[in-house]
Amino acid sequence: MDNLGFGKVLLVEDDERLAGLIAHFLSQHGFEVLQVHRGDLALAAFLDFKPKIVVLDLMLPGQSGLHVCREIRSVSDTPIVILTAKEDDLDHILGLESGADDYVIKPIKPPVLLARLRALQRRQTPDSTVCSSLEFGHLSIDRSCREVRLAGEGIELTTMEFELLWLLASAAGKILSRDDILNRMRGIAFDGLNRSVDVYISKLRGKLKDNPREPVCIKTIWGKGYLFNPFAWEL
Repeated sequence: MDNLGFGKVLLVEDDERLAGLIAHFLSQHGFEVLQVHRGDLALAAFLDFKPKIVVLDLMLPGQSGLHVCREIRSVSDTPIVILTAKEDDLDHILGLESGADDYVIKPIKPPVLLARLRALQRRQTPDSTVCSSLEFGHLSIDRSCREVRLAGEGIELTTMEFELLWLLASAAGKILSRDDILNRMRGIAFDGLNRSVDVYISKLRGKLKDNPREPVCIKTIWGKGYLFNPFAWEL
């Protein structure tokens, strides 16, 4: 057993055999796993167990995984990884729009799930050897306490939203392609169909009050990617 795990993981999966296999694998790698097999029991279990991460199936009895995701996200920014048997890109987008941070497609390969959880863990643990705060006009980003303030007002971001903002802001004035973003945030290549980056960019723009029709703070450079404008945050 190692100590690189998240600690507590809430696993919401109605297939008890699959849940048992996942829980056993994760427990061998330093995680404490609580299994829940119904969607309508997930929020209560989350509030009682206080996990560091949630692994959530989308197809659940009692309450859908998307509903559970929205419930958890309304009370916490704890990272959520959704499990889906659908390869339809729309299904993944719905999960991300509901507040999920990542997704894994069934049939699940436990080492892949473990790698995703550890990647989220690394993003939650800032490197103390690098810059921990950035300021652009009235926008401030503090990685040490994971705080974003816009004109003095705190902005609530999910883990993935914060990391995307940090990535873009750290490369202010430079264009980052979807390949760049996905490779640096999830370690996978952009497959040409995955629209998760677009979803997160849209959510960030909304929370940072950037005009979605004519964005000037996080600009779309057609055919190339996205650019964080360091000069667009002045009062």
